[in-house]
Amino acid sequence: MESLLAESSGGGVRMATLDDGTEVVVKSGEASAVRAEAAGLRWLAEPAVVGVPEVLGETEGRMVSTRVPSGSPDAGAAERFGRGLAALHAAGAPAFGSPPPGGPVEAWIGGARMENVTGSADQDWPSWYAEHRVLPHARRALGGDDLAVVERACARFAAVAGPPEPPARLHGDLWTGNVLWSGGQGWVIDPAAHGGHRETDLAMLALFGAPQLETILAAYDEAAPLADGWRDRVDLHQLWPLLVHAELFGGGYGRQALAVCARLGG
Repeated sequence: MESLLAESSGGGVRMATLDDGTEVVVKSGEASAVRAEAAGLRWLAEPAVVGVPEVLGETEGRMVSTRVPSGSPDAGAAERFGRGLAALHAAGAPAFGSPPPGGPVEAWIGGARMENVTGSADQDWPSWYAEHRVLPHARRALGGDDLAVVERACARFAAVAGPPEPPARLHGDLWTGNVLWSGGQGWVIDPAAHGGHRETDLAMLALFGAPQLETILAAYDEAAPLADGWRDRVDLHQLWPLLVHAELFGGGYGRQALAVCARLGG
């Protein structure tokens, strides 16, 4: 881990080559963020159903993992990823909001703080999602009348969330930039892993247009059929990442989030 050669810097991420020729990624940053990512990668790798970089070492604020070269998916790779993602979600989590084993409560999604907090024993997903995902980011990104719109939409979540689902093992930040394609399969990187609703990962894939998206979704639905009306719930599950983007970048993401709230009845 200490013998890193041919290093090239890129912010908190460096590519390096070990003495034995292994190409690795070296990430450094805030200690809880690195710890959360390492724990998330290990948790997602545990079922061995999708590609996940191997964590080779971790110290305070620094992690070394295997490097995954990135290409483009064909239909076969997309189908395998869809089935694998269904199996990953089915591996489950102890509760909504549960962190990966060894992961901190104070976690991150991108550059935004995210708490992995489980609800009470009888808390359902809609109320947990409102309390621990949507509202914390809305309060940091919005104010006044705009925040009130989000709060009214949260009151509608139970009516539009569809049938109850068990906690799924989520990647948590599954936008297209966090899916790499190599060796005929999809690989996931940079997780914000936690126990959540499986439709959230799928909605994030759609948010910025993952390649071969319909092939992925069809394979997923064949392997683990989605509840009726799931396409109508994409907005609901995209509200959280839109508010995260509004918190980090402002601008149009806040307007998109408010438009979603209007469609949900906020």
